[in-house]
Amino acid sequence: MSRPKGITHIVLLLALGLFVITSVFLLSKNAPSMPSPEEFQNIIKPNTEPEATPFPFEELTVAYLRNREYTSQLGDLVESAENANYTSYLTSYDSDGLKINGLLTIPKPGTGRYPAVIFVHGYIPPSQYETTRNYSSYVDYLARNGFVVFKIDLRGHGDSEGEAGGAYYSGDYVIDTLNAYAALENTEFVDSEAIGLWGHSMAGNVTFRAFVASRNIPALVVWAGAVYTYSDLSEFRIDDDSYHPPPTDSPRARERVRLRETYGEFDASHEFWRQIVPTNYLDDVTGAIELHHATDDNVVSIDYSRNLMDVLDGTAIGHELVEYPAGGHNLSGNTFTAAMNNTVEFFVRILQ
Repeated sequence: MSRPKGITHIVLLLALGLFVITSVFLLSKNAPSMPSPEEFQNIIKPNTEPEATPFPFEELTVAYLRNREYTSQLGDLVESAENANYTSYLTSYDSDGLKINGLLTIPKPGTGRYPAVIFVHGYIPPSQYETTRNYSSYVDYLARNGFVVFKIDLRGHGDSEGEAGGAYYSGDYVIDTLNAYAALENTEFVDSEAIGLWGHSMAGNVTFRAFVASRNIPALVVWAGAVYTYSDLSEFRIDDDSYHPPPTDSPRARERVRLRETYGEFDASHEFWRQIVPTNYLDDVTGAIELHHATDDNVVSIDYSRNLMDVLDGTAIGHELVEYPAGGHNLSGNTFTAAMNNTVEFFVRILQ
């Protein structure tokens, strides 16, 4: 008895469907899993590392300042002045292809290797800055106590090449400082393991960032310094009537506008801004810091220094704040002598 054609077709379709389902199951069970997007990229480009891609304003970050090289050397020494204790010279060094000038003071007799201090000036209107006049009494005090002192003219100041930018949203001054450090390391009259930093006011930020970027500078002294955590800038502000912002059409002003357009104003929680703040990178920093600040400083609040002390309490970095009841922003009058004596004692203890 023959089967109806309709039933035969149904049986064939069911058999075919069962065969397809079984085949798919067996194939999927034995087949390798699909590669992830990362694995797929490795299949296309095996044994290759992704190229580093710089991001806008990376040069401001602590990581950038740490990873770049500083290999400068001093230029010719031209005698500027001499007394019974030391000889001063005008000289220069290279920083980012710019000729940066400075006043180099070498104790007498000028033989052997001396401990040294890179001396970084605070804010002075660039047109008013003079290499041999500004901070002369500070340099004299350190030099008479046996230190080589290299007071550098940050770019755009005096006869140094380049544009005088800002300290807080640029790495330029930090780079100038660390290139000066390298230049002294490469001399025959400086103990390369005994070089400290000294900074005033604006240079508190510059030298502290240099200290953190280097990680192994043994000693840092700051007088009336400002801006360490960057959050402190908005909290304490700076009241400096001598400050003149760059013209709005200058390259530096245009860069500052572009920085704000790219990342907005400073935000301590923002991924980019976190990389600018030196206090976020203290775990592997060695050395010691001494801060000097007058309670009557009406330009830079002493709260900047007190705030940094609180931050450093949680680190292995040696630190001390010396407070003075008077002296103002420049720690002048009787406070100057006391602060210089304390500064010399600190550098002697750490560097000599």
